[in-house]
Amino acid sequence: MITPTVGFIVYGVHKDGLLDPMGQPFIDDALIAKAKKALKDAGLRLVEHDIVVASKDEARIAFKRMKYDDEVSSVILFTGTWVWAAHMVGAIRDFAMTGKQVLIWTHPGSQGWRPVGGLVLHGALMEIGLHHKFVYGGVDDSTSSSTSEEKIPSDSPKDKWRSRGSTIEQIVSFCQAAHMKQWLNMSTIGTFGGRGMGQTCGVADPSQWMKMFGIDIDSRDTTELIKTAQNITADEIKTVEPRIKQLFGELPEMNVVNERSIRLWLAIRKIVEKEKWDFYTIQSFPGLGDDYSATCFAQSMMLEDGWGTSTLGDFNTALTVLLLAKLSKEPVYYGDLQHIDKSNNEIKIIGDGACPPSLAGKLGPAGFAEHGIPTEGEAGGLSVKLVCKVGEGVLARLGRVDGRFTMVITRCTIFEPPADQVEERKRECGIPFWPHGFVTAHCDIDVLLQNWTNEYACLGYGAHLYPALIDFCEMTGIEPILP
Repeated sequence: MITPTVGFIVYGVHKDGLLDPMGQPFIDDALIAKAKKALKDAGLRLVEHDIVVASKDEARIAFKRMKYDDEVSSVILFTGTWVWAAHMVGAIRDFAMTGKQVLIWTHPGSQGWRPVGGLVLHGALMEIGLHHKFVYGGVDDSTSSSTSEEKIPSDSPKDKWRSRGSTIEQIVSFCQAAHMKQWLNMSTIGTFGGRGMGQTCGVADPSQWMKMFGIDIDSRDTTELIKTAQNITADEIKTVEPRIKQLFGELPEMNVVNERSIRLWLAIRKIVEKEKWDFYTIQSFPGLGDDYSATCFAQSMMLEDGWGTSTLGDFNTALTVLLLAKLSKEPVYYGDLQHIDKSNNEIKIIGDGACPPSLAGKLGPAGFAEHGIPTEGEAGGLSVKLVCKVGEGVLARLGRVDGRFTMVITRCTIFEPPADQVEERKRECGIPFWPHGFVTAHCDIDVLLQNWTNEYACLGYGAHLYPALIDFCEMTGIEPILP
């Protein structure tokens, strides 16, 4: 899980211990210390500016420092008291031209006149069209006001699921999204092979990806991948056997098909690291799955290791998986939206043999299975069987609608069926040995279905993923769809 590095700048004209007519300091140093501690406790690394900023020169120096610190992806402007916006706005604009993000945090309270300083700066940035987030809320508030807050009627049953969270949660999600936006800039996605299974809804325009995200698209056919797999040594396979046994409780039978699956995993990892790809997608079949091995086990292990990836050359799923993987403490599962029950919002996510083994729940550890569909890879291959563990998370997927990026995002609850029903539930799809995720989606299911752009669902664990994905969309020009 990422740890964003964030600049922290306090601003205000009446500083350096200046007292108001009642003899109280305009700037509350104890409150600032409490705010910084809360942010650090929530997982942010702060780069703290050492003086309160008020003048143009002070602002220029502060933002120049943050601008040229490659680790800093965003700046939190903490309102100390009121300020002359004209002294700040030029330096903020210059900083934001780098693509780094700006957040204004104004803590409520009449003492110090903080709301005045927050609103005048917020208004100034809106006036010049500078994207930023304005959060008005206390350190200990469970809810707060934000310019990004969704407008939902107070009696809506979706309030619980669509809330953007407490003050600190809103700030952290924004900083996480800013980190991902900055991380993607000048990154590379690699693709092994071309479009799989005739997918129209996962292809990518290299120019659009560079323009939107700063991502370069590199490609290789699968010839080198097969050669690399064939040249994996017995010692290299022995090296990973303890990890396989730790995740599955046993080793698979070392026949030709299963050994090729392990070789393919090690070959993918070797080439991805050699080419310095930050994430990748793979065609899987037709081609590789017929000529050498299905990719199920290899993809499972790459997901287990935290890689952003997808099958079928599906670029949009790969980027969604990458975001979830970087933002979550758990690995990510992507699979087919195999069945949707509109009566209770239950969704079954069934991947074709690929799932991180550590997501297995209380119904049993991850096990070995076979790919099992000869029309989608005659060579066969090792796959993973499990039922995903319980938890709270999100379903999401990036897509394109008439050339325009959208991302459908909904909160969800992952559950396990009763032990005496699980085998029957798995048999419903006709392929019970593939990994199953049972999910309740907290959304209007009709809206979700009408806006979903592919058969794949990307499942991430962690309620915090929801606001972070929304913030990422708003920063990058993706339209977030929140059914």
